[in-house]
Amino acid sequence: MDQLGFDGKVVVITGAGRGLGRSHALQFAQRGALVVVNDVGAGLHGETTTESPADELVKSINQQGGTAIADFSDISQPQSAAALVDRTVKEFGRIDVVVNNAGILLDKSFPKMTNEDVERVMRVHFFGSFYVTQAAWPHMKEQGGGRVVMTTSVAGYLGNFGQANYGSAKAALIGLTRTLAIEGARAGIKVNAIAPGALTRMTENLIGDLASRMDPGFVTPVVVYLSHDSCPVTGEVLIVGGGRVARLLVEQNRGAFFAETMSAEQVAEAWGTITDPTQPLLIADVAAEMGMIVEMNKQGS
Repeated sequence: MDQLGFDGKVVVITGAGRGLGRSHALQFAQRGALVVVNDVGAGLHGETTTESPADELVKSINQQGGTAIADFSDISQPQSAAALVDRTVKEFGRIDVVVNNAGILLDKSFPKMTNEDVERVMRVHFFGSFYVTQAAWPHMKEQGGGRVVMTTSVAGYLGNFGQANYGSAKAALIGLTRTLAIEGARAGIKVNAIAPGALTRMTENLIGDLASRMDPGFVTPVVVYLSHDSCPVTGEVLIVGGGRVARLLVEQNRGAFFAETMSAEQVAEAWGTITDPTQPLLIADVAAEMGMIVEMNKQGS
């Protein structure tokens, strides 16, 4: 198979100074992309630091013959997110790929979590992804297409202790991915998400013995493929890590149907049928069966 090249493509990656974002940036640059390395240089919990990982990465990419620029916009603020996109288009003339990767952690048990803990995490993970994508959207439509990759998490669909804020933000990104995939279809914009598992600042105290298998290099190839013009999928969530790539499926079971009346007592009596995991049903089948119930009700009235 021919190498998936990105010659002349402009790729914006948020939170790209370290970890997964850094791995993504290096790979895109090696494949010919013009890379915008966005990173405010904040600490793991969003605190201000004197470090400049974006500058260091850009220097490395350019020394290796690639093309990259550093950007320090705070994507959690709409004006700054728009400034990131404006600068990209001014510098390179277009924007083809947005990889929303930036994130912070403020883990606490639910009773101890403050409003600020929730708002800061939501602002970086969800609103940051929303703002950057929204700013890039008109440019992608005008160009006739583009690619967006969101970074969600297993915590977004399974939950995790101490991560009510993080899990909520990541779940919101799944909804955003699905919705934008629908809205972007006519414009040639494809939007997908990854739920990665990798050794980064966020996970180094959690992975333990799995560290040897959790290199970001086992995640980046999926991001690269989802960003390439040849990738046909949209609206998907891929679980990626440790050399495994899988598709997240959303499934309903057959459940129970209440044709004429419905009470809490009837729900209690039918609970075994409602929760039966051995009777899976596709969404299209649910719609068809609901249509049949409606017709039955009409005929009975």
